[in-house]
Amino acid sequence: MSKRKNEFSLTQKEMDVMEILWQSNKPLVASEITKINESLNINTVQAVIRKLLDKKIIKVSDIVYSGTVLTRSYLPVLSKNELMTQQLLSQFQKDGDKVTIPNLVTTLLKHEKNEKEVIEQLEILLKERKKSLNQEEK
Repeated sequence: MSKRKNEFSLTQKEMDVMEILWQSNKPLVASEITKINESLNINTVQAVIRKLLDKKIIKVSDIVYSGTVLTRSYLPVLSKNELMTQQLLSQFQKDGDKVTIPNLVTTLLKHEKNEKEVIEQLEILLKERKKSLNQEEK
């Protein structure tokens, strides 16, 4: 049984960089990331950026000037919600132990404070999804 590393599993440093990118309203270069979080050094940020690019969690947005030097700026490909969802799905699907979506939703609802309200929201989303699936079949 091979242990394949989850592509959506992130180290703490990777999460630190992602948090900065998610909170930014513009693409950032590595040196800007180190200025925002001074506990990160430029070598660490550059290594983390390479890993995040390999995992396709961020992308190069543009080539820009940083002072007098051309450098890449980066944007997240996945929102925080999308990444968390992918991590959750990957966790439940590893090693062939698949948890069904109905079971997952049921378990999550049990821990929801406003369960009835969430069920109503889910019913609306399910109706919309069903409608779009019907349209795709035509």
